[in-house]
Amino acid sequence: MNLGRPVRRSLRSPLQRAVTFWWTNGDEESRQGEGRSRDVSEHGAFVFAPVCPPVGTSVVLTIDREGIPNEIGVLPVDVKCEVLRVEPPTAEWEAGGFAIQIGTNDDRCYLKPNVMIEPLVDGWYAWAHLIPPATAARNLTERHLKIMESYIETPESHQAAVKNPTLLGGPFMDLGENRVDDVRDLRERTLHERSQLVRLSGALERLDALLREKATGFSLEALYAEVPEELQGYVELVYDLNNHPSFRLIEPLLYKSPYYDESLQSVMLSEIRQDDRPFVLSTPRIDSNGSVQVGMPFASEQLDKLFRMKNEPFTLREIRHALGLNDLQAERFAAFLTTEKPRPYSKYKGEGARWRYFGHACILLETPGVTVLTDPVLSYTYESDISRYTYEDLPEVIDYAVITHNHQDHILFETLLQLRHRIRNIVVPRNGGGALQDPSLRLLLKQCGFQNVIELAEMEEILFERGSITAVPFLGEHGDLNVLTKSAYLLRVNDHTLMFAADSCNISPKLYEHVHKQIGDVEALFVGMECDGAPVSWIYGPLLTQRLERPKDLSRRLAGSNYERALALVDQFHCKEVYVYAMGQEPWLNHVMSIKYTDKSNPIIHSDRLIKTCITRGIKAERLFGEKEILLPYE
Repeated sequence: MNLGRPVRRSLRSPLQRAVTFWWTNGDEESRQGEGRSRDVSEHGAFVFAPVCPPVGTSVVLTIDREGIPNEIGVLPVDVKCEVLRVEPPTAEWEAGGFAIQIGTNDDRCYLKPNVMIEPLVDGWYAWAHLIPPATAARNLTERHLKIMESYIETPESHQAAVKNPTLLGGPFMDLGENRVDDVRDLRERTLHERSQLVRLSGALERLDALLREKATGFSLEALYAEVPEELQGYVELVYDLNNHPSFRLIEPLLYKSPYYDESLQSVMLSEIRQDDRPFVLSTPRIDSNGSVQVGMPFASEQLDKLFRMKNEPFTLREIRHALGLNDLQAERFAAFLTTEKPRPYSKYKGEGARWRYFGHACILLETPGVTVLTDPVLSYTYESDISRYTYEDLPEVIDYAVITHNHQDHILFETLLQLRHRIRNIVVPRNGGGALQDPSLRLLLKQCGFQNVIELAEMEEILFERGSITAVPFLGEHGDLNVLTKSAYLLRVNDHTLMFAADSCNISPKLYEHVHKQIGDVEALFVGMECDGAPVSWIYGPLLTQRLERPKDLSRRLAGSNYERALALVDQFHCKEVYVYAMGQEPWLNHVMSIKYTDKSNPIIHSDRLIKTCITRGIKAERLFGEKEILLPYE
């Protein structure tokens, strides 16, 4: 059981205490100064003094500790510290002052396990449609700008909406207090600095209109001259076999074009102490006191050094240089560090296999020689009433990270980037067709620094010691759009077979009759049963260039299997065990799903019914939640 290890917060005391400090200047002369402290914490303090040591100077400082709360931590009589920044006098204080970090830049430290690291694209949480240029452009104009304009006009409506459970996941900013000025600044900066993406979005819309008007079944060659300038050389015009026109994006060239700008990419670090986080599709991440935003391409190897700090110590000097932190950022970053070693990982030592459930669709399968992690979506470590596995419960090496499909609750860049240095191979469904709604995961991941991406087509397999991974067809859950980037997976380990069906919707049972002939029976089935699902516009709406009528939108759901369809899978593959995913009910997934079910919600009713039916038949079945561990014997 892992309840999330208690993590001491970085508490600050506003108490002012007499301070004496000593340092050596550039001429090797000993100097002494006096002042008063402010904002004392376990990591440092601010000192008001008429004379300040230069930035970077090592200082020995004595603080009058009387009255400082015990929660701050035990401060020694003589504190060895380093000057992080120096501030001039202000109207409030006649003297200037300097910020110190207790310890020095040469102390080797780890990153605290509750430090949250969110990847951002232009201030918005990075998910799979914000990295490819074409989908990023459409989300900018058709999602972000519209939400920002709505918030600027009526921030109170957004503040009310995010408190209404029936509006979870809607286009409402969850920024807490009124941040109209910050949002207005973000909007103006977006319009001014991202004009290329705004033009690209408009060009995609105009190209669609051109094809609707002039592509009538005759040759498309003459239309290339009328392709909007922004898309010239980046698209191929095509018909399907029934003369319906469309276009194919040449994605590798778009990634090399001015439309792909790595300067938009950054990571924001802050400490997390509870599950609730703002919904990522509608709320930008705006800098706040205590957070550190580092502008750096996702592909940068320097980020790997940051993420390795969870298990490998570095000095502040090393990581500050790697990330290019300024004085204020370094001061804030110091609060994220600890000298406490992380607890050791409990490696599987049996002869068979072990699987552990980490939440949602994330399963870690371990054998003595191979580790496989499906749809990595992980919680950080902090105090919680819900037992869970976290980043601390992962092995040093993950041989295969397996992605089922391209929705934000199954391919989470926040998790993947932090695991990149551990992952030997990342397995994704094969596509590459250039459809706007279906960007290539292989290309996307390579742009983000993953050089070991394996594409699997349907029914292809990867062999490893005493086992294999087979890609299995995945139907539905994408609103009837032509999306190829989706696959279930069959894992064979020793004599055990486990199928990770994710959100497959068994809308064509004949398909799995054919699959069963190829792969045989399945011992354990893992399946999602979000059988209501959001309308197709929830994710894909910004990509549509024509309004989809509401009745049609509501009929095309991002839905998984219901009771009948899931039971048909169990029957078809003669399953002995059935595990239904938690379907977003684990609270640490609120930021990517925003789903709140009750006992009267269809996904709960249908999954309860499936579990009851399976148990009646002697089939082991349950709906997963939080954490679970199962050992698979070697036979």
